[in-house]
Formats: sequence, structure tokens, C-alpha cells
Amino acid sequence: MNLFDLTGKIALVTGASRGLGKHFSLALARAGADVAITSRTLASLDDTAREITALGRRVWPVELDVRNQASIEAAVASSHTHFGRIDILINNAGCNIRKPALDVSWEDWNTILDTNLRGPFFVAQAVARSMIGVGRGRIVNIGSVTSVAGYAGLGPYGASRGGIKQLTMSLAADWGPQGVTVNCLAPGWFKTSQNAVMYENAEWVRYLSDKIPLRRPGAMEDLTGALLFLASDASAYVTGQTLLVDGGISVNDTRALPPKPQ
Repeated sequence: MNLFDLTGKIALVTGASRGLGKHFSLALARAGADVAITSRTLASLDDTAREITALGRRVWPVELDVRNQASIEAAVASSHTHFGRIDILINNAGCNIRKPALDVSWEDWNTILDTNLRGPFFVAQAVARSMIGVGRGRIVNIGSVTSVAGYAGLGPYGASRGGIKQLTMSLAADWGPQGVTVNCLAPGWFKTSQNAVMYENAEWVRYLSDKIPLRRPGAMEDLTGALLFLASDASAYVTGQTLLVDGGISVNDTRALPPKPQ
């Protein structure tokens, strides 16, 4: 029996138009799942939807703004109505604003925390209602190495990701008796659209790699096994955990990284 097989499962992935969310959506589809994918704009989901269809899986693009509760409820309801159920939630949508702590505005804080912490809670809540009704489900909250380590210039972002780790444990305790597992997948330093400019600086990449025991930043494929583990029956007795996929950087001194290149 292949414990990682997702054939016949229905997954919902937030923030699926690009980067990690797009990769997660395609990984789930390759493992056999049909996928509801979300973004703030439907048009931005066209490429992801096309690639999932090419894999022979069903796909349902849905508009979702995680900063708007009505949008959350409507998107989850639409996905549930289309597929009949949701077995797996990948709570991925997020944002970041890099600034020294003294320069962070009230609006910056609200944007980051509303997107990265409040939004995922209410998405999980909306999806969990149906999961609890059938007595099973997998919720994977996407965190970060900043869930467990602090970095200069990432105060609100680190607060939001640390909050996701704590939220994961609380929801696992809440919903475990109803058969729903809740875990956190925490990537280390991966190149995404949010931080791509930093990876254009070869000196910075070398400095970063020296901080990582495996001596390189992460590649998208490094997350696939961990994602499928947490989304599948392979993790049936795992809940409330934060799984770091970071090349080991969290075991080193990570307090100081070079500033964002100009």
C-alpha cells in the first residue's frame, strides 16, 4: 500500500497562482488529488489550472482574498459544492514586507498579520467544519523557518509565522478528537517571487549557503516529500507538529543575515 497516494482525494490550496502554492498544487495533483486552487484574481490561476489539467486531474479555480471573511466563506463553499468535499487543506497564502523594525508602520503590521495569521485561521475554520462532519481531514499550515528563529528586518513576518506554529498546535488539540490532523510545514530559505531579488546577489547566496549545514538554499522539489507526508495517510498519527524543511539552518546561529541587496 502506498501511504502517500492521494488518488480520489480533494485538496484546497490557497495562494496557488505562483511560487510555493503553485508547486504544492501540482505536487498534490501528481500524487492523484483533484485540486481547488485559489488566488485574489482568477486570471492569475490560469497557468496552474492548465498544468493540473495536463496531469489528468480535475481543477477548480476560485477567487479568494484571505483578508476578507466573506471571501473565505464563499471560496470554501464553492470548492465544497464543486467537488462534494474537501479532504486536504494547504493553508499557503501569505505576504511579507521587509523593513527595519523602526520603519514598520501600523498598516504594514496589519497587512502581514491579517494575511499570514488571521486569514489562515478562518480558512482552516471554514474547511474544518466539513471535515469534522465526516470524521477525517488533513490541514497543513505553511509556516517558515521564522516560525522558530528570529531575523532582523522580519519582525511582523516572524510574529505571523511564530503564530502559525502556535495556532497549529491549538487547532490540532481542538480537532484531533474529530479525526482532523493539523500540522505546519516550515520551509527554510527558498527562492520565491517575494524574495527573488535577494538571490540575484551571488555574494549573499554564498553567505546564506555557508549558514546552511547542507550548503545550499532549498529547491521546490525539496518540499514535495514533506508536503505529501503531511497531506496523506502516511502521517495519520502525526498532529500539532512543525516540520522544518530548511537544510538544517535552524540548528545554527541565524540571528544575522546580510541586509536586502540594493
